[in-house]
Amino acid sequence: MVRSLRVAVIGAGPAGIYAADSLAKSGTPCAIDLFDRLPAPFGLVRYGVAPDHPRIKQVVHALHRVLDQPGLRLFGNVNYGRDITLADLRAHYHAVIIATGCERDRELDIPGVELPGSYGAAEFVKWYDGHPDVGRTWPLHATDVGVIGAGNVALDVARILAKSADDMLSTEIPDNVHRGLAVNLATDVHVFARRGIAQAKFTPMELRELDDVPGVEIVVAPEDVEFDEASLAELRRSKQTQMVVKTLQGWALRDRRDEPRRLHLHFLRRPVAVLGSERVTGLRTERMELAGDGSVRATGEFTDYPLQAVYRAVGYLGSHVAELAFDHNAGVLPHDAGRVLALDGQHVPGVYAVGWIKRGPVGLIGHTKGCALETVGSLLADVDGLPQALDRPAPEAIEALLAARGVEYTTWDGWLKLDKVERRLGEERGRDRLKVVPREEMVELSRSE
Repeated sequence: MVRSLRVAVIGAGPAGIYAADSLAKSGTPCAIDLFDRLPAPFGLVRYGVAPDHPRIKQVVHALHRVLDQPGLRLFGNVNYGRDITLADLRAHYHAVIIATGCERDRELDIPGVELPGSYGAAEFVKWYDGHPDVGRTWPLHATDVGVIGAGNVALDVARILAKSADDMLSTEIPDNVHRGLAVNLATDVHVFARRGIAQAKFTPMELRELDDVPGVEIVVAPEDVEFDEASLAELRRSKQTQMVVKTLQGWALRDRRDEPRRLHLHFLRRPVAVLGSERVTGLRTERMELAGDGSVRATGEFTDYPLQAVYRAVGYLGSHVAELAFDHNAGVLPHDAGRVLALDGQHVPGVYAVGWIKRGPVGLIGHTKGCALETVGSLLADVDGLPQALDRPAPEAIEALLAARGVEYTTWDGWLKLDKVERRLGEERGRDRLKVVPREEMVELSRSE
C-alpha cells in the first residue's frame, strides 16, 4: 500500500480544489499539487461568474482556505500537454485528477451562425471577466442584439449588454472592459428560448435580478405564457419552477415602463437561421407549441427579428485532454465513477476526472462537492492498485523539471502577491478589487521578490 499518496490535480478551479480538499480530509496521508494553465487560481469563479455577481464570487473565500492549507501546492501558468505531460505526472505522482472544466461554446447548427456579428457567449464572458487569453476590445456597435439560450449564462450576457457601463464601476472589471461597455450602443436585447416558461433553466434569483438593473425594462409577451400538462406537473413538483414562472407572469401582466433600454424575454421561439450576407442583420425564429409531455413541436410560423449581433449561449463543452480518450459529442472524459476510461472501456490506471470535464456543464458550483467526493472515493478505493514506481522523485523534482523547461510557473505565494496588488488597485477606486488582465503582468507580479 502507498504510505504517502502523491496526487496531481490538473485544474485549480472549484472542481480541482474541492477534490484536493476531499483528499486532504480523507485521513489518508497525501501531498497534493494543483496545476493550472492560468497564472491565478479559482477558474470559473474568477473567469466565468459575471463581475456584478459578488455574492456568487464569495465562494472564493472558501476555496482560498483550501489552497492555504499545508500539503497543497499550486503551480500556475503551466499548460498541461505542452509544459508537462501525462508521462511526466505519472513519473512524479501516484494518481492524476483531471479537472479542466468546460469553457468552449457548444455549436449551434443553423445557417448563418458563422457570420461576423455572431458570437459565442463563452468568449464574451471571458472578455468581460478580464481573461488574459482574449482580446482587450469587443465590438459593441449593435443597437438590437439577440441572445440564444434559456439558462443563467444567457441572462448574464443579456444583462451585461443591457446595463450601463457606469453601473459596473463598483465591480472588479478592468478598465478596458469599462471602456468597451461605455460605447455599447445596445438599446434592445432579445433573449430567445425554444421551450416554454416552465421549462426555462434560469435560477429564480438570477432572473429576479434583471428587474433591479437601472434604466432597463423587462418585456415578456403575454402570449408566451403557456402551460401544458407537463408544465403544470413541473410547477406542482418544483418550488424553483414556481418562482421562475411567477416572476415571468408578473412581468407579462404589468404595464410597460418608459425606460431607455429594454430586455425582451421570448419563449417558444426556435432559432432557425442567422440572417445576413456579409454580417448579421437578423435572426429568424419559428414559433413552437407545447406538446403536452414537456417537449415542443414546430408550428411553421416564422418571425424575422432585425438584429445586428447574435450571441449563442446554448451550453459549454470541454476540450480534448491530451493523451486521453475523449467524448467529442458530449465534450467530456469517459469515466466510471470518476475513473477515466480508455477507448476499450478499461480504466486508465491512476487517472481520474472531476467537475464539468467529468459530468458536463450541469449544476451550480456547490454541486461540484458531491462530484469530488465520488471521484476521490474511487481513487482511495484504488490505492492498493495504483501504479507504483520503485522511487518517486522528491517533491522538489517537479519544480526542477518545470524550471529546466523554461516554464515561468506561479505559486500560491505568488497568488497572494497578485491578490494584494489587485486589492490595492481596487481600494484606490473604491472597489474590493481591480483585476490585472495581461498574462505577462500577472506572472511578473506573482514571481516578484
